[in-house]
Amino acid sequence: MLGRPTEFLILAGGPTRPGRHHLVVSRFVLLAPPPPSPPLGFLAMDATRQPEQRPGDGDGDRYGVLLYYKYAEVPDAGALAAFYEEHCRSLSLVGRVRVGPDGVNATLGGRMAALEKHIAEMSSNALFDGTDFKLASCEDPVDEKVARECGFTSLSVRVVKELVTLCSNPTSAPPEISSAGKHLPAAEFHSVLQNVAGTSSDAVAPVEKNEVVVVDARNVYETRIGKFNVPNVETLDPEIRQYSDLPSWIDEHTEKLRGKSILMYCTGGIRCEMASAYIRSKGEGFENVFQLYGGIQRYLEKFPDGGYFEGKNFVFDHRISVGSLKENILGACLLCGSSYDDYSSRCRCSHCRMLVLVCPTCQDSSKEYVCELCQKNGKEHCQISTKQDCEIQIGLSEPSGFEKTSISDHSMTSKVPWSNDTEHLKKLRILCLHGFRQNASNFKGRTSALAKKLKHIAELVFIDAPHELSFVYQPIQGHCSDKPSLPSATSKRKFAWLIAPNSSFNTEQDWKAADAPFDPLQYQEQTEGFEKSYAYLEKTISQMGSFDGILGFSQGAAMAALFCRQQQKTCGAPRFKFGMFCSGYPAPVGDFDGEPIKLPSFHCFGNGEGHDRQIANKASTELAGLFQQDRCSVLEHDMGHIIPTRLPYIDQIRSFLSSFL
Repeated sequence: MLGRPTEFLILAGGPTRPGRHHLVVSRFVLLAPPPPSPPLGFLAMDATRQPEQRPGDGDGDRYGVLLYYKYAEVPDAGALAAFYEEHCRSLSLVGRVRVGPDGVNATLGGRMAALEKHIAEMSSNALFDGTDFKLASCEDPVDEKVARECGFTSLSVRVVKELVTLCSNPTSAPPEISSAGKHLPAAEFHSVLQNVAGTSSDAVAPVEKNEVVVVDARNVYETRIGKFNVPNVETLDPEIRQYSDLPSWIDEHTEKLRGKSILMYCTGGIRCEMASAYIRSKGEGFENVFQLYGGIQRYLEKFPDGGYFEGKNFVFDHRISVGSLKENILGACLLCGSSYDDYSSRCRCSHCRMLVLVCPTCQDSSKEYVCELCQKNGKEHCQISTKQDCEIQIGLSEPSGFEKTSISDHSMTSKVPWSNDTEHLKKLRILCLHGFRQNASNFKGRTSALAKKLKHIAELVFIDAPHELSFVYQPIQGHCSDKPSLPSATSKRKFAWLIAPNSSFNTEQDWKAADAPFDPLQYQEQTEGFEKSYAYLEKTISQMGSFDGILGFSQGAAMAALFCRQQQKTCGAPRFKFGMFCSGYPAPVGDFDGEPIKLPSFHCFGNGEGHDRQIANKASTELAGLFQQDRCSVLEHDMGHIIPTRLPYIDQIRSFLSSFL
């Protein structure tokens, strides 16, 4: 790691001098590391350097997962991200790469031979000197849902403001990474635990044992299936929902940490870097912080029987979790309490969307789950029936000419058995933004089925965009003339949130022939008009009152994301509780600055099999990637360029909205 040695001087015997920062583990002392070396820049790749040998089974056709991170100064994050994009695609690698001015964090999947080539290429750059490349051979992704949710069906390379966001408050400066705790390799970490637990022949006195605490830097759903359990050693589980909650927990438990020797651990090590630096930034009494180098993954490699780690290590790829030879189960079903530790069903809390453990016997699509943290906060189950007696399909395409709506007219019944039939819950008020060349009226008509199925929990409010568009039509040859005839009916005005440069329109009804055929990539040219649309939305919201959430379709989804991003820049956070982005795309307007949009988000779009011929699956996936990932829900469907209202899709939409009631 940047400026910090991985080997430590160990002095045996004799008392230590007053004032020396140390960790008493027996009759030896771990000294504080020397000052960090200067940061490294992004240097040209040197293909002449030979990489060291990496683990693998020697079979290049086997599938594998590679995890690594590196804190270092990156002068041109954009250039490095572009290199990753080209290089990883050339090797058919999938997964996530985050590049920031402070370094790189990568989780990649692919064939072992390709991953080994990637390691060789990155190792030839001085920027990655000392990087711990964790390569593991595993089975190919077989569960498409899990692989898609974990990002293992495509490659996502993004430039970010910082590798990990320790504090969600954008005005708070992160701690200096150079102040992070000292690294303890797996063998030394185990030796420390062994000594303070009194299980070695060189045991320490009880008073010294009490000076050591172990801190788990992971989220609560990770700790529920696996954690360190050391006899006679206090292990602190912060029970946080997300990493950005950790500073608050540290602030509230400073007296439990003050003056102690603190051993921290996480999945692969990166979260301990910032967390340990944050603890040490508190000054006197918080100097002795040590972290497990390489995280739980390296520890289990060194101690395949599990050592002091019990259960499974939660990982953020298609494997979901990795266990030891013990194969013991720590987790329990949320509902029945039976032993269970499999998150592959991806059941989530209906309130906060956190993963929860629900065994197959208790899994039911009609049930809503409430995680242990929400239960502690007094939130209760709010079931919604999934039984519907209708299937209404509404097309939401953005046509270049006349629009056609196809509605199968069936009777519809929707019963919502609240816990108290006499209780009327307040509905969520959602601002709805239509797509390009639409208006509030036709968007309202096309989402009428959605509004009906959400009528007990949400009120949809529709508005026109501020940019009026020219009337267009597709030329149709007349029966009695060789000339194309103009439409005879008077059409309603159409609007847009973003327009192409030099766009103009006539306030009179002046028809013009549309470009044919319709260009599905026209949105890439719509780069103007954001300032006017932003000011218009601000004024509209101030006049119409507050909204709980915002929903956008196609260009409306692009505008909704831009609006939330701009609010975060100017106000510190979006004003909505949530956002819903349907068939959206990242508009080619401005720069997201690598800062994720900190808003619970629901993204609904067509899958990658060509069902949506107007907005590509990749574009919608990229938009979802711009939001805070631990609060981001994705629904992919096979219905094309629409908002689906049939089962099971409508249940997922309801479930997301119900969490904000």
